[in-house]
Amino acid sequence: MKPLITLFAGALAVGLAVSVTAAQAQTTDQTQGQTLTVYTYSSFVSEWGPGPRVKVAFEAQCGCTLDFVGLDTSAGLINRLRLEGARAKADVVLGLDTNTMAEARATGLLAPHEIDLSGLALPIAWDDDVFVPFDYGYFAFVYDKTRLARPPASLAELVDGAGDIKVIIEDPRTSTPGLGLLLWMRAVYGDGAGDAWARLKRRVLTVTKGWSEAYGMFLKGEAPLVLSYTTSSAYHAMIENDHRYAAAMFSEGHALQIELAARLASAPHPALARRFLAFVVSPAFQAAIPTGNWMYPVIALPGGLPPAFAALPRPTRSLLIDPEVVAANRKRWIDDWLEAMSR
Repeated sequence: MKPLITLFAGALAVGLAVSVTAAQAQTTDQTQGQTLTVYTYSSFVSEWGPGPRVKVAFEAQCGCTLDFVGLDTSAGLINRLRLEGARAKADVVLGLDTNTMAEARATGLLAPHEIDLSGLALPIAWDDDVFVPFDYGYFAFVYDKTRLARPPASLAELVDGAGDIKVIIEDPRTSTPGLGLLLWMRAVYGDGAGDAWARLKRRVLTVTKGWSEAYGMFLKGEAPLVLSYTTSSAYHAMIENDHRYAAAMFSEGHALQIELAARLASAPHPALARRFLAFVVSPAFQAAIPTGNWMYPVIALPGGLPPAFAALPRPTRSLLIDPEVVAANRKRWIDDWLEAMSR
């Protein structure tokens, strides 16, 4: 029986740069002039996201055209794949994560990546033949230091502590961070998560559909805490030279998110799709992640992390529920959340 919760401490030792197999290296001539279609989420391909830099770098290597198709949210990727099935025009899907990978695998629409991933530097060991990690991060409650001198130091303090601190969270049915918090609560409270949600409800100012709306309200000062990522403050420090924002670090640890890419079994250009997946874990792609997606790269970058990232606190523990357990229980856990929030 698989354990419900796996706790991972520390980071793996940094490996060698991820290699590309000889067979993949021989695909260059085959892929010249082809168009690779990648389904992803809209923020990845926005002008401030990593997509534009990734496109330029990959096209320079492959002599092909990289066509990103951006969907409104990462949650929409699986729905798009299910709707189109084997008729999907995409070669690659980029933007799934560990909380949805079992559900995505069960569609039967994805194919093995055939990429050497031995050089990954993740907080956990990675051994999967379908999904290729492209970044990772930790969910956290970000606060404004000018409005909240002492943030909660644990999830338990947020749920049951004194005071009337308000927080903005996202809906687990439509938002990746929202689902991350749902699983974070489950990892810490187990079967008592429903009761913990009912106690936390008093602090919830509002539940938004997605991260952008929640974070925008937070920046307008509508609440001193918002559900986001530990890396959010790096953006403010680097881009705005604003050091007001920080992540509240919790003693129980933080829920880990690893974002993933995969090749479609029906990919019109399978050789080019495999070449792109190898590119995903190369320095050329990974260099765009810290200041494009504001997440951690999955390899050790040759030049290291930007100073604002290097200075960020790391969770004492990474909390991750087995993806198969998530797939089997997600609907029930969301129903428990809905029931608790309606009390």
